[in-house]
Amino acid sequence: MKLTQSIKHTAKALASACLLLSLIACGGNDYVESADRNDIVTLGDSIFDLSGDIQNNLEAQAGLTFRNYTQSGAEISGGLIARSVENQYADANSTNSNINIAVMNGGGNDILIPAMILDPYGCRTHWWRWNISRSCRNLVNDTYVKAVNLLNKMDNDGVNDIIYLGYYELPRGNANLKKAVNYGVDRLDDACGNSTANCTFLDSRGMVPANHVLSDNIHPTAEGSKTLSDLIWPKLNSLL
Repeated sequence: MKLTQSIKHTAKALASACLLLSLIACGGNDYVESADRNDIVTLGDSIFDLSGDIQNNLEAQAGLTFRNYTQSGAEISGGLIARSVENQYADANSTNSNINIAVMNGGGNDILIPAMILDPYGCRTHWWRWNISRSCRNLVNDTYVKAVNLLNKMDNDGVNDIIYLGYYELPRGNANLKKAVNYGVDRLDDACGNSTANCTFLDSRGMVPANHVLSDNIHPTAEGSKTLSDLIWPKLNSLL
């Protein structure tokens, strides 16, 4: 009986991992390391990278291209699926250290990836657990520390302005991550404010309805991406 249960748990974990890879890791774009404005870089995960629509929209509005280092599946630091946001920044800085503006996100996959594979930190709520667990809060707080460290490094390296895009609520099958998302977004806002960097946090909660999120319950549709780029554009425009 125990062996059968173990096999079932392993099979479930493998199925969840395969689903996660299909939702997060596949698709997206390669680095773009030469642009009209090499001093402007984008960093982050598949919210930016999977379709590329946010980058394309911002470049169309600016009439300029920017360097792009976003990677689907990226976590803030570490991770097995993609180059982390920390490593993306290191790559951008190594290619050309004259970075004045960074448009970025990050931290969502640090919560989402484990939540998609058996939820070991208890970030999903259920009828039998109405709030996120202490382990989930600790995971979010660790992500906060990583974000502050990265923002401080960017500031020390001379990045003048950072625009940090927050996450929106996830619908349907991921709706039970709402409390984890809210706690995580609040802590990322804190990271932006508590770092030494000149960092502007943009809160997108309440702005992307379920019908502007793909059927994977994670990524924005073209309409959702336009909402997010329209949120970023006024701040970016003021810095150009």
